[in-house]
Amino acid sequence: MTITCDTNTYTSILPIGTIVEETPLTVAQLVTAAQDGDRDAFGELFERYRPAIVALAMQRVRNAHEAEELAQDVFIQAMQKICQLRVPEAFGGWLRQIVHRMAINRITRGRLSVSCDPEIFEATHADDTSPQTAAEDQERDDAVRLGLTRLGDMDQQTLRAFYLQGQTLIEMSNRFDAPIGTIKRRLHTARKRLAETMRNDFPATVPMNLPEPKVSVCQAV
Repeated sequence: MTITCDTNTYTSILPIGTIVEETPLTVAQLVTAAQDGDRDAFGELFERYRPAIVALAMQRVRNAHEAEELAQDVFIQAMQKICQLRVPEAFGGWLRQIVHRMAINRITRGRLSVSCDPEIFEATHADDTSPQTAAEDQERDDAVRLGLTRLGDMDQQTLRAFYLQGQTLIEMSNRFDAPIGTIKRRLHTARKRLAETMRNDFPATVPMNLPEPKVSVCQAV
């Protein structure tokens, strides 16, 4: 009797204890898995891209603490919106776009928060502010909040969402079910109306040399 061996179907057996290294998943595979609800897959994406995203955020905001916070916000946004990414291979570029947009939003809001226009909601005071100055600032803040209540519902909701609740334009777009361009126009219009209300109803709280508001439509997204 002759015994034959089919070499085409022969499979080698590794010695017991041999460790087989798994081939790492590609970015596209991880993105696809994350889109299917695999949190571990998104966690792997986070680990792979975090250093680069923090570095890019640092270039944008020039502050280590701000960069860390921005990076966290970017990944939260990415996790919430990852199902909208149609080309998994483009995940890296998509993340960089989110960094750019959210950095602009953060920087723009920071500049607005320290401006002297009467449309600002949260006043920032130095530790050496005199009692008189502090009282004047408080009076202006109270007037701004009262002036806000005299605006229409849409103006109030728009300004409160952006300034008091700290929502991004993307979040406001989702909340109000409106395009980002529409949200920008609403902010621009609401700020002008509040400034006009302050001039007409609370002139004592507005500096005499304050120019007419020329606030451009925010580009932050």
